[in-house]
Amino acid sequence: MTGAEGESVERMSNPESDSLPHPNQVERESVHGSQLPTEGNRNHSDFDGELKSGVNVKDRGENQMKSKSSFVHAVLNMIGMLIGLGQLSTPYALENGGWASAFLLVGLGIICAYTSHLLGSCLERNPNSRNYQDIGNHAFGMKGRVITSIFIYMEIFLALVSYTISLSDNLTRVFAGAHLHVPRIHLSTSELLTVMAILVALPSLWLRDLSSISFLSTAGILMSILIFVTVICTAAFGVKANHKIPALQLHNIPLVSGLYMYSLSGHTVFPNIYKAMQDPSKFTKVSIASFTLVTIHYSTLAFVGAKLYGPEVNSQITLSMPRHLVVTKIALWATVITPMTKYALELAPIAIQIENNLPYSMNSRMRMLIRGSIGSLLLLVILVLALSVPYFQYILGLTGSLVSISVCIILPCTFHTKIYWSQISKPILILNGTLIVFGSLLSVLGVISSSKSLIKSIERGHSH
Repeated sequence: MTGAEGESVERMSNPESDSLPHPNQVERESVHGSQLPTEGNRNHSDFDGELKSGVNVKDRGENQMKSKSSFVHAVLNMIGMLIGLGQLSTPYALENGGWASAFLLVGLGIICAYTSHLLGSCLERNPNSRNYQDIGNHAFGMKGRVITSIFIYMEIFLALVSYTISLSDNLTRVFAGAHLHVPRIHLSTSELLTVMAILVALPSLWLRDLSSISFLSTAGILMSILIFVTVICTAAFGVKANHKIPALQLHNIPLVSGLYMYSLSGHTVFPNIYKAMQDPSKFTKVSIASFTLVTIHYSTLAFVGAKLYGPEVNSQITLSMPRHLVVTKIALWATVITPMTKYALELAPIAIQIENNLPYSMNSRMRMLIRGSIGSLLLLVILVLALSVPYFQYILGLTGSLVSISVCIILPCTFHTKIYWSQISKPILILNGTLIVFGSLLSVLGVISSSKSLIKSIERGHSH
């Protein structure tokens, strides 16, 4: 997951400059990379060449469009991009929001399908737009590009913090009963295990040719599917699903909406999928099919998990599964492996952007040193934050409310309204305006709710 999801100020000063890829771009590439040739957020085949050279390739011309994806490939790409970390929290979200909150999940899925259609319309209006940042630039000039880029950077950073918290939580379960102690280092066993895992992943940030580890992206997607299967197997063969789910807990809806939105986030890569299609006119149908299947996937997992564990359900479903079951061990390892496959691939867009901004006269060894050092520093900052604020559901909810709602609802409606202002029909104008207001309200309430819960949890943690 879901979930879900820029350029430096120097690069953004040039509207014609190439935009930075999105965090999950490389990870999705290994699934259907050959069908995704355009430059931008998460998915395109030429990005692999950039990984090999470490240099942004401009003026690719018509060669970019040789590889095209079919309707089925486009649907698989969109589904593969949407399903991820967010699925772990859907049972927790449903239990805390009540079974009626499933209507919110479905409603948000419909809205996201509509706003992805709006992005396709924006791309149709300006064929030169290749990615999310270009749409922002087309609508509002450099301000639009800067805003979209900031959201993309935020999504990368906060998603990796969430992944690291998930890694730490599940590592503790995998090595339950283990006791580690390092003299003069005041870290718990859980924290030491997390540090060790990060140190294992750290060297991958120094690779200039990430094609050598592109298989990890496929592994990450397979792990997500495996987690879903293990939960269903637990319901079928392990635990009796007999807990009663509350009807509606209105006070939890702001937090729950953030968790749902994180799961459905992915709009920053949709322009790539649009550009890579053989028939872009079918993009709306791709969006409808993808969000329908993903929403069914999340709803099924949410209801099964909530019925299995009731009020005791954890913010990550894997942590609620019975320890003695084989499927639990499989699910835990899958959840541990997933973040390990993410770091180098998700930080690659930032690393490449850093290298692109270095003087061309600088030798390759110095470029690698600077790029690797900054990437390693970012990962260490992410590690410190994850260990300092280990509250998965609140970080995920905050990310969904602060970033995902803006990226998936507010910005697409705003960009479409601005670009089509001279010819937009009154019903569409009202609909877009309503969604902007709804998204803004949901975002503000979600940020307040998540922030309050996060602060309370931190205070409780310090008092113990």
